[in-house]
Amino acid sequence: MVLYTSPFPNSFLSVLHSFSWGLIFPCYWLADRLVASFVPTTYEKRQRADDPCYFHALCIIITTPIYLALLVASLPFALIGFLLWSPLQSARRPYIYSRLEDKNHANGATLLTEWKAAGNGKSFCFGSANVCLLPDSLARFNNVFNTQARAKEIGRRIRNGASRPQIKIYIDSPTNTSISAASFSSLASPQGGDNTNRTVNAGIKRTTSMEYKGDNSGSNNTEDSREDKSGAGEPNEGEENTCIVRINGEDNGHMSDTETDTINGLAHASGPAEPSLEGDTEISRTPNHREKEGDSGSLDSYSASRESLVKVRVGDGTVDQSTVNNKLLYKASIMKKTSVRKKKHTDETFDHEISAFFPANLDFLCLQEVFDKRAAEKLKEQLHHYFEYIVYDVGVYSCHGCCSFKFVNSGLLFASRYPVMDAAYHCYPNGRGTDSLASKGALFLKVQVGSTPQDQRIVGYISCTHLQAIAGDTTVRCEQLDMLQDWLSEFRKSTSSSSTANPEELVAFDVICGDLNFDNCSSEDKLEQQHSLFTHYKDPCRIGPGEDKPWAIGTLLDPEGLYDEEVCTPDNLQKVLESEEGRKGYLVYPTSKNHSSSQKGRKASLKGNGRRIDYMLYTEEGLYLEWKVEVEEFSFITQLAGLTDHLPVAMRLMVSTGEDDP
Repeated sequence: MVLYTSPFPNSFLSVLHSFSWGLIFPCYWLADRLVASFVPTTYEKRQRADDPCYFHALCIIITTPIYLALLVASLPFALIGFLLWSPLQSARRPYIYSRLEDKNHANGATLLTEWKAAGNGKSFCFGSANVCLLPDSLARFNNVFNTQARAKEIGRRIRNGASRPQIKIYIDSPTNTSISAASFSSLASPQGGDNTNRTVNAGIKRTTSMEYKGDNSGSNNTEDSREDKSGAGEPNEGEENTCIVRINGEDNGHMSDTETDTINGLAHASGPAEPSLEGDTEISRTPNHREKEGDSGSLDSYSASRESLVKVRVGDGTVDQSTVNNKLLYKASIMKKTSVRKKKHTDETFDHEISAFFPANLDFLCLQEVFDKRAAEKLKEQLHHYFEYIVYDVGVYSCHGCCSFKFVNSGLLFASRYPVMDAAYHCYPNGRGTDSLASKGALFLKVQVGSTPQDQRIVGYISCTHLQAIAGDTTVRCEQLDMLQDWLSEFRKSTSSSSTANPEELVAFDVICGDLNFDNCSSEDKLEQQHSLFTHYKDPCRIGPGEDKPWAIGTLLDPEGLYDEEVCTPDNLQKVLESEEGRKGYLVYPTSKNHSSSQKGRKASLKGNGRRIDYMLYTEEGLYLEWKVEVEEFSFITQLAGLTDHLPVAMRLMVSTGEDDP
C-alpha cells in the first residue's frame, strides 16, 4: 500500500487548492475572531476582573464593526474560493504521511534492530490524548483558547516528556520492596542494545528527586552519539544506556553524608555545578499556553515533578556521555515525604499511576481533535523532534466519501518512532448534529517494530478513533463501534502478507486508542458498556460492564476549573487527582438520576472516580501464537494541564517471546 505524502496526486491540484483556500481564509479568520471576542474563557474573565467594567465593552464596540465590515468585504472572494475548493475535495487523499527528512535525527531503522538484541521480547509504549485544537472560537466553548500557541506548547511538552533521560531504581531490601515517588515507567523492560550501564550503589531509602533541565532542541540523538563511553558498571545485555541507582534497605531510610555525596556526585558528574534556583524564585504561571520556567509541565524548567526522578531516559538510545554533559543538569536530593500515590494493588498484575509526565520512551501517540490545519502543522513540527513518522490531516472534506457535508477533518493524528507500513481511513457515515460537520472516523495503521533472525517482519496494528460526542446518541456510538471492528478486520486482511503455513510477518500487538465519548459507569451508557468490542479487546482499567477498577480515574476535566491555581500546572493537577476529594471538584462524573447536573464544588458521594471516556484497548487474538502480550503499566497524565480539557492516558505492553526467537 502506498503512503500519501501530499494531499493531492499532482502539483497542479495542490496549487489550485492553495489558491482557493487563500480566497476563503480571510473570511474564515475574521468570522473566527468575531465569534471569539464574544466567548471569553474563565482565565480571561479573571484577568479582566481588575479592569473597569466598561473597558471590555468598549473594546467590543470598537472592534465588532471593523470585523463585520471586513467580513462582508471578504465574502465575495470566499464564495469564489469555495466554488473552487469544494469540487477539489473529491481528488483529495484521506491523510498526509510525513517522515522526518533530517537523517541525522532519524532512528526508526535503528529501532528495528532492537528486537533481535532484546531476545526475550520487548515492551512498547502507547499514548492517547484529546487535545481540543479546534478553531479558536469553537475551542472557547470548552474554556480553552489561543489554539495556535496551545498546539506548539502541547507538542513541545509531549516530546520533552517522552525524550527525557531515564534513571532506573532497584530496591535491595529484605523488608521493603515498594517503589515510592519513583515512576514505574522508568522500570521499562530491556529495550535492546549491548552497551554498558552506569550503576551507583548507595544507601538511599525509598525516594530521591531530581532537577532536570531539558534539551531545548528536543531533537533525537544522532547516530554518531550512540556509543556509550562511560565504561562504568557491569555490562547488562538487552538494556539501553540508563543510569541505575541501587537502593538498599539499611539505616531505616537515613543516608549518611558520604552516601549523600555519592548521589550528588552522580547528579553533577555530567558537568560543572550550576546554582540551584529551587526555592529562590517566585515562578509566574500563565495558564493555557505559556508556562514559564519553573512549571514542571515544561522540561525547560528548574522545578521538576516528584516523579522526574526516574521517568527519564537518555534520548532514544545510548548516548555519548559528552552529549549528556552539554545538555542536562541533574541534582539529586532526599525527599522528606513518602509519595502517597498508589503504585500497585495486591490483586493487580501491572503498575499504574497518575503521572506529571508522558512516559519516557513513548513509541506511539494517537491524538484526537486536531481539527485546525494551521495548529496541526505547528504540532507536527514539534512532534517531529521526537517522532520520525507522523500521519496527520486525516479525513475528508465537502461531500466526498460521506453522506453529509464536512467542514473539518477527523481531527486524528498519529505519531510513531517506528516505520509505518500501511495506513487507511474510514469516515463514520452516521454522525448526527454538530458532529456530522466533522469527518469523524477511524485511522488504521500497520507498523514494523522489528524482525526475527530469520528476517521475518514483526509488525503491530494500531487503530485511532473518535466517536459521536452528543450525549444520548447511544445507538450511533454502538453502530460506530460495529463499523470500527469490521473496518479493522478488513484492514488486517488486506495488509497481511502472511499465511499460516509460511508466515512472512509475525503480529506482536493490536491496540485501539481514542476518545469513545462514553464511560464505563454512567447509567446512560449501558449499551456501549456491553458492546462486543470488549469481548475481543481488553480494557486495563475495567472490571466489567458498569464497573471500573478502584485506581482508574476519569479523563474528562471540568472545563470551569481548568485555570484554578490548584490544577493549572501538571504537578498541582497530579496532587489534586491523587485525592478523592480533589477529583470531585475537578473531574466530570458519570451522570446519575440521584444527583443534579451541578458539578463544581459537589462533595456528595459519586459513582466511580470520574468519567473515563479516553480508552486504550488491546487484544491477544490474531497475534503470533507463541507470544504473550500483557500490560506492564498504565498511567493517567497531567502534563497538558491548562492546555486541554482531557487527561491523556498511556499504556506499556510487554510482548514476551520466551528465551528464543521463533
